[in-house]
Amino acid sequence: MALRKNLIILLLLTSCASAPAGLTPYVMVLGIAQDGGYPQAGCRRADCVEAWRDPRLRKRVAALAIVDPETQQQWIIDATPDFAEQLQMLPKPAVDGILLTHAHIGHYLGLAQLGREVMGAKDVRVYAMPRMLEFLQENGPWDQLVRLGNIKLEPMQSDQEIRLNARIGVTPLRVPHRDEYSETVGFIVRGPNRAILWLPDIDKWEKWETPLESVLERVDVAYLDGTFYDVGELPGRNMSEIPHPFIVETMERLADSPLKARVRFMHLNQSNPLLRESRKGIVIAREGETEPLH
Repeated sequence: MALRKNLIILLLLTSCASAPAGLTPYVMVLGIAQDGGYPQAGCRRADCVEAWRDPRLRKRVAALAIVDPETQQQWIIDATPDFAEQLQMLPKPAVDGILLTHAHIGHYLGLAQLGREVMGAKDVRVYAMPRMLEFLQENGPWDQLVRLGNIKLEPMQSDQEIRLNARIGVTPLRVPHRDEYSETVGFIVRGPNRAILWLPDIDKWEKWETPLESVLERVDVAYLDGTFYDVGELPGRNMSEIPHPFIVETMERLADSPLKARVRFMHLNQSNPLLRESRKGIVIAREGETEPLH
């Protein structure tokens, strides 16, 4: 009986170890999968079939919540196709704002949930870069959200901090990516004492004018693009058409740097083996994990 009691106490302490205490502002990972989630539509691989049968194996699309318990405010980076479920992970089923990284399907389709067909939201602030703002204003059904006042567009500029409130600031960082409809950014989320990097999509690190290491030095935890583990992951597909830094490339680049301890990968495509197995020295973000900003 004593052993069982001690085990229960240990499990409770372990589950709460990363949870922010009291009124500390924090971020929460709401999903770790690439735009299509896991498993993706139409997938009939053995692991996909198993995940269709067992919801516990599924993964939501990558998104990050920013929460300030003191002011009872909360924001989300990217409105994913899993927006409805991700909203239920938060302390309250509403957001004070949404920050968009770019116009690929896994990062803005959830905005539709704010419309009159569903939530009928009022003036939810949507922060976006100039081309992303234009995309939302000039294309349906997003322009209807603007006209009906479901969302209120807020312009962003790269490297210029946005103050969400007195304790939390967010800085967009322009990155190279397939910008068919908009620019692409990552975000540094800064609280009173700690900073978090959220960077779900980027082309190869060498294409970025800003050295990855210089950004890692500015943050305590970095959630990075982990779409693909290695080359050859998608047989029959030209990987140059969907460039991302392979996880093995990122780890090799940081092999001799203490900065690699700050890195956690997310935005994993369903082909990525690290959705289903672990590799020594590589940290994959977990849905529901939190990091304090104080």
